[in-house]
Amino acid sequence: MKTVLVIGIGTGSPEHLTLAAIAALNRAEILFIPDKGAAKADLAGLRRTIIERFVTRPDSRQAGYAVPRRNADQPDYGQGVDDWHAALADIYEGLVAQIPENSTGGFLVWGDPGLYDSTLRILERLKTPHRVEVVPGITAIQALTAAHGIPLNRIGEPVVITTGRRLGTVHEDTVVMLDGQLAFLQADPDLEIFWGAYLGSPDQILIAGRLGDVTEDIVATRQTARARHGWIMDTYLLRKPA
Repeated sequence: MKTVLVIGIGTGSPEHLTLAAIAALNRAEILFIPDKGAAKADLAGLRRTIIERFVTRPDSRQAGYAVPRRNADQPDYGQGVDDWHAALADIYEGLVAQIPENSTGGFLVWGDPGLYDSTLRILERLKTPHRVEVVPGITAIQALTAAHGIPLNRIGEPVVITTGRRLGTVHEDTVVMLDGQLAFLQADPDLEIFWGAYLGSPDQILIAGRLGDVTEDIVATRQTARARHGWIMDTYLLRKPA
């Protein structure tokens, strides 16, 4: 049977790769590289840099594939995501078909495959028989707290992880990911915020402080960075003052 490796590669630095991830990359006969268009070409470039640096298998090869865009105008968010995943599943069928029988292929997943990534859900839709192995990776949350030099949780307290579109009540410590709506603008200005973009990469940006004091700085910095790179990937922690 074909084996599909879903390999977490961290959040932007080749140094984030674990020994297990490097071993998995070298197990794969074929590695799949997503192409999200010219604006995000550096994401595909980073994957190729990782392969060039760590893969020593002589018969390793790469296969690129275009990633369709999700219809952001779809009024039903859940249906829009489902339609997008269905389109990706059709593409993945063709990719898995390229894996020789009794051989291995690999997807290089940003961050960790188990945190706000849909590769595993899409692979579940495939009709082609295959088995899946997951290699965990460093997440944006780990990169964020390490960059700021803070612990994620306070002693004995829970941590909530959510998306910007679902941010409501802020608990003691709330991590927000995928926030294109800038949900923090509606949060209590007395909260502490630890914000980071392009975490782990040479372009990493960090801002921290009382939310009401740094909101304008984050918004302006975010706009400038997005204009410069064509995309932005940011994460932040909101924390109630002790």
